[in-house]
Amino acid sequence: MSEPLILLEGISRTYASGESTVFALDRINIRIDAGEMVAIVGQSGSGKSTLMNILGCLDHPSSGHYRIDGRDVGALDMDELAALRREHFGFIFQRYHLLGELTALGNVEMPALYAGLSMARRRDKATKLLVRLGMEKRLTHRPSQLSGGQQQRVSIARALINGADVILADEPTGALDSCSGEEVLRILDEIHSEGRTVIIVTHDMAVARRARRIIELRDGIVTSDRPNPDETPTVTETAAKAKVSAQAAGDWHKAIDRFREALRMALLSMNAHRLRAFLTMLGIIIGIASVISVVAVGAGSQERVLSDINSLGTNTLEVFPGKDFGDVRAAKIKTLVLADVRALEGQSYVAAATPTVSTTSTARFGSVEVSMQVNGVGEQYFAVKGTEPAEGAFLDADSIRSYAQETVIDDNARKALLPDGGSAVGRIILIGRVPCRIIGVTRQQQSGFASSANPTVYLPYTTVQGRFLGDRSLRSISVRVNDATPSDVAETSLTQLLSERHGAKDFFVLNTDDIRRTIESTTRVLTLLIAAIAVISLIVGGIGVMNIMLVTVSERIGEIGVRMAVGARQADILQQFLIEAVLVCVIGGLAGITLAIGLGTAFNALGVGIRLIYSTTSIIIAVVSSTTIGILFGYVPARNASRLDPVAALARE
Repeated sequence: MSEPLILLEGISRTYASGESTVFALDRINIRIDAGEMVAIVGQSGSGKSTLMNILGCLDHPSSGHYRIDGRDVGALDMDELAALRREHFGFIFQRYHLLGELTALGNVEMPALYAGLSMARRRDKATKLLVRLGMEKRLTHRPSQLSGGQQQRVSIARALINGADVILADEPTGALDSCSGEEVLRILDEIHSEGRTVIIVTHDMAVARRARRIIELRDGIVTSDRPNPDETPTVTETAAKAKVSAQAAGDWHKAIDRFREALRMALLSMNAHRLRAFLTMLGIIIGIASVISVVAVGAGSQERVLSDINSLGTNTLEVFPGKDFGDVRAAKIKTLVLADVRALEGQSYVAAATPTVSTTSTARFGSVEVSMQVNGVGEQYFAVKGTEPAEGAFLDADSIRSYAQETVIDDNARKALLPDGGSAVGRIILIGRVPCRIIGVTRQQQSGFASSANPTVYLPYTTVQGRFLGDRSLRSISVRVNDATPSDVAETSLTQLLSERHGAKDFFVLNTDDIRRTIESTTRVLTLLIAAIAVISLIVGGIGVMNIMLVTVSERIGEIGVRMAVGARQADILQQFLIEAVLVCVIGGLAGITLAIGLGTAFNALGVGIRLIYSTTSIIIAVVSSTTIGILFGYVPARNASRLDPVAALARE
């Protein structure tokens, strides 16, 4: 005797019901040869649907052995079972189980997609099958636009597209009127005449009589198996051609096609539930926009503070007598002198150097009397400090050499001495007992390090030393380091030079670049701190994605069951739902980037003094973060979907 196509030996299927066990099938033994047309009949609860699910590898028996072409089905893993459903079985369901998002053509193509046929070949095969079944005018219609008979024809075409050896028809006429039912049975007769094995599960004996063999079930037991007295047909040339035409394309073509289908279904699902998709994205949008905006605010604040420091002198070193600020002996140290300035001017790392002496005095203009900070400076002082003129000019070398009674005042002094406004240049003010002519006004310093609200006037250091102090020592020396020399290297060289000149280190150096680095470090830490808080919203958004995807899986269990029934692998289901989660996060990430840039543009247009500076790196990190969140938080729902039992999933449809 030849090897049977299908062999069931001692197949039982049990279910737990409380503390008892219910036998849906009880030690079933059935042999079905290739080319047979078999009807399995029985009343509701007889076990016929359970038997069909086991035959179609949608369910698994509790005990016994099931072999297809000699292969033990019980030894196959999930993907091998999917391959059997994809390559050997075609399902015709009573409730059709068509996917509402797809057209008739798309539903028929689905098994061929998982079989690896190219797009052109599966489209051609699906079209020919639907035309053969009289559906040429309904190719692009969705299931909701088709009648019951038309939906069943689409289901039949889907069962045939991969050239299945066995067609399993579950109550194929149960939901149809008599005319449509008769047409479906005629189509099944044609399929059988081509040499395919057809197994019909029905409770209607009129339908069962169309078969050449009838197997009756009652309470999970075979009560009758009446063989067909006629000769069993063999596989015809037509069926063989169908199998050949279903050969798959290359592996990379198959992977690309399955990815394209998963992407398309994800987009269709998101479009069908737009509000839910948007609400899912909202957490990602807010999180990404927050992170990018916080980083932009941090960069803008850092730029503003550094700009304020730069306005006081970029890369400068300030030399003061004593060990540090507050040293009570500093006033007694007289070793910081003009010769030190001249020595520093000759160093390669020095772009400019200027002495500074200072005192306080009273300035008078008309009836206005103001206490002033009086600074005696050299001609390079304003270049070293990065100070710009608002009016007039600055002191020059001639002013220094001639002990000129000329002064430059800052904006605070101008406002104090000339409250009524007007040009200050050319006015004569009395500083202490020394009349001085105003030759310039400095531009107001931005608020920041070393800015002061005290009115200040600048005179030649020679004038201050000779007319105010009577002392040749300096309060400080300001040095601007050239751009090619690191400030720490310049500081080391300066310290060594002055220590050798003084015979001791009786001075200290204030490095403004240290201040800059400290502020940069501080602003970075603050930015990271706030960004870390913003990242929390990203995590919350990711949890929201996972929750919504879990809901999505539960809502689409029927779709998952259909895809598994037509041969989808676990990886195909995993990929589809994972792509959807990643799409939600990536689209949400892009929307968050757009929102952040839009808000920044509006903020910058207000001109509040601080502008938002966007970092390409932070934007790239945001996109990567949103994608990673989609993968991490979408994996669990996607994995749950891929591990669903096909028969349980179909039961939820």
